Amino acid sequence: MGAMDAEAVSLLREALDSTEWPDRARALGRAMRTTRSPGGLLIAGTPDDEPWHLTAHLADEARLSGLTQLTPTLVRWSPDLTAPPHLRVGVDRLLEARRGETLVVVSETEAPAPLLERVADARKTGATILAIDGGDPELEALAHDAFAVPRLTAPLTFDGAQHLVSMAAGEAPRKGLRERLARLADRISGPRVPD
Repeated sequence: MGAMDAEAVSLLREALDSTEWPDRARALGRAMRTTRSPGGLLIAGTPDDEPWHLTAHLADEARLSGLTQLTPTLVRWSPDLTAPPHLRVGVDRLLEARRGETLVVVSETEAPAPLLERVADARKTGATILAIDGGDPELEALAHDAFAVPRLTAPLTFDGAQHLVSMAAGEAPRKGLRERLARLADRISGPRVPD
């Protein structure tokens, strides 16, 4: 699943349609869209595995969908201080997390204690906590919502889950029954002409 385009992700979603995975991805995507401002969507991983993959896809989704609140901030454990500003954001940023911001923790393995402590701090200050994880009960206990992809038992890979979630984040919300019926009634009755 290395390089996946939108069509491949759509095919993956169709293949998993009879499972809970597409709905879980949509739920996490909707939660990401509640972030209030560009850069307020914080993406963090473990010290050994930075979530570049999800960050890049969310940046694309923000640009393509026009949803600027999806513009991610990659939070790094050991940023290079000579790197561009968007690549120098360290884990201390999680201490500044606040209401209206969202922290997405991406960790296929068990989250280390320092990460769990930072996540707990961000939750205390009002940030929404989301997780894409391998089934870590401690991380999931801190998260408001989690997309768990247990290793070796899921019909979905960890990378595939990140593709599903990032695509779902950029999608327009599904129309409810009432909106679809109103649109159908407008088509049947024709345009409205003022009196």
